[in-house]
Amino acid sequence: MVWTGWVNETRLAARSIAAYATDWASPTLRLGVTGLSRSGKTVFITALVHGLLTASRWPVFEAQAQGRIARVRLEPQADDGIPRFPYEEHLATLTARREWPEGTRRISEIRLAIDFASNAGFMRGSSKTLTLDIVDYPGEWLLDLTLLGQTYAEWSRLAIDAARRPPRAALAAEWLEATATAEPFGRGGEAEALRLADAFTRYLKSCRDERVSLSTLPPGRFLLPGEMEGSPALTFAPLDLAGRVPPADSLAALMERRFESYKRLVVMPFYTRHFATLDRQIVLVDALAALNAGPAALADLEVALADVLTAFRPGANSILSSMLGRRIDRILFAATKADHLHQTSHDRLEALLKRLTDRAIRRASFAGAGVDAVALAALRATRETTVTRRGESLPCIVGTPLPGERAGAETFTGTEEVAVFPGALPADPTALFDGPDAFRGEDYRFVRFLPPKADPTQALPHIRLDRAVEFLIGDRLA
Repeated sequence: MVWTGWVNETRLAARSIAAYATDWASPTLRLGVTGLSRSGKTVFITALVHGLLTASRWPVFEAQAQGRIARVRLEPQADDGIPRFPYEEHLATLTARREWPEGTRRISEIRLAIDFASNAGFMRGSSKTLTLDIVDYPGEWLLDLTLLGQTYAEWSRLAIDAARRPPRAALAAEWLEATATAEPFGRGGEAEALRLADAFTRYLKSCRDERVSLSTLPPGRFLLPGEMEGSPALTFAPLDLAGRVPPADSLAALMERRFESYKRLVVMPFYTRHFATLDRQIVLVDALAALNAGPAALADLEVALADVLTAFRPGANSILSSMLGRRIDRILFAATKADHLHQTSHDRLEALLKRLTDRAIRRASFAGAGVDAVALAALRATRETTVTRRGESLPCIVGTPLPGERAGAETFTGTEEVAVFPGALPADPTALFDGPDAFRGEDYRFVRFLPPKADPTQALPHIRLDRAVEFLIGDRLA
């Protein structure tokens, strides 16, 4: 768990006491939605909000299935300094233009008020309102929280060691060469800091290419700088200090100061203003992208998910903990894009996710938090069929592939529906983590599809979105 010093912990406790007093009269649940790049955060939130507003038929979501939700409405968010999640714009992109919206590049929020009839004890039948704040933020920023427990020397050593190992070594060659020519203990200058920071940033961006799809890439703001782009707090890079303490006027001392500024000006405000206020959390995981990229990407994703949980304050909430420091008491890991597979592989995708998050889940469960894992598609882009080929029945999916997607020797134009045999995941995912040759010649590559034709006034197709919603907020609507 990230500990941020007694001053910040005291501030968080004071804020929690104020929030507890407010929640007593008007309950509010703050749900964090995160995931690494291209994991489907924007689509998930859009589908979640749309499903609640349109009272979609979600059989597993008990309050709705039982007819106890009277009304769901959008409300102005409480924090005027945070951008509103552009729900209407994203819905139009998905349904009118049939395009996937741009991914999360900054923090945003959207607020819903859910009027419902209680089903709990002596309150049964009484009318209540739950305010649901949905907080969207990049998973790359979450990985930054691990930096709070590291010195510049420690971070530099870890970053350089990782860059020297495959598959990063080839991607990091330019940056490592630039670092080798630097003089860490010579006088520091802005031009040299910019040269190294630019090379380091290019290396981090190359690691995100879908062909390698690596996940552990802090500092996150180097990839998604937002309003900080060009600031000195984002102009630093790792240096090999060889265990030495740098002189005060050296390049290494300049880099160290900016690393500490990054933690103070970027990471800490995100933690105290946003992350530490969450009650529930869903972490979206694009396991299929890692499979597409190979064993190294899958292993790197496992490390990233373990790092993610080190940032959480997991545990069962009580009256005292609610007053002295809010905790995330339910965490859902969700493998997205289940619609890229036939339903016969959905359980296998969920098993892969559980294997990826095993260390993280055991840690959170031990702390008393409720944890679950699910394979889902917040917006289902395909449907299922059976195709007979040479007398053999193949379980296939039907959809419109993205332009340029390939299956075997065929390249799709993005203009027509096709039936695709997606293959199957292994029944036991353990073998996928046996090192560079783990896939044993298997080609786990999955075709990506356009959004489905959908009427925005009607329920949107999905896979297990209702199960996710029930786990995340169902108990608060009892």
